[in-house]
Amino acid sequence: MSKFKNIYTFFSYFLVVSAGLLLDQLSKMWSVAALRPIRTMVILKDVLSLTYRENTGAAFSILEGHTEFLTGITIIVTLALLFIVIYGKIKNVVAEYALLFIAIGGIGNCIDRVFVGHVVDMFEFTFINFAVFNVADVFVTCGSILFITIFIVTKGDIFRWN
Repeated sequence: MSKFKNIYTFFSYFLVVSAGLLLDQLSKMWSVAALRPIRTMVILKDVLSLTYRENTGAAFSILEGHTEFLTGITIIVTLALLFIVIYGKIKNVVAEYALLFIAIGGIGNCIDRVFVGHVVDMFEFTFINFAVFNVADVFVTCGSILFITIFIVTKGDIFRWN
């Protein structure tokens, strides 16, 4: 029975990661096709726009132009997260999915850096001065907030290292 559970768990991880990557990549393809020619589409005036941006850096364009370095770091961190989840090093199933969300974001943006040379961003909050971001960034942010919350609630008792 435990073998079935392990296969089922691995399959659920695969489905979540695949669905997240599909959502991210489809939104970026749509952005290139629909937004690149017009640059910006206002959704809610003075609140939210869809704005095409090519980002060669990380969040807020830090390390702009260092695509190879960012790609390498992203690959290392993503592989570490996947190892931690797949090899059962997390005690809490919600925390496992939080780490998978972070990995989805890393993989999604890494795909862009490797195959396009930049990350495609599109969501822009116009009511504040904030970076333009994408679906992968949303996965990283939500996964991080969820993981930190679980870590705090469990008082750090979340890892299984033996």
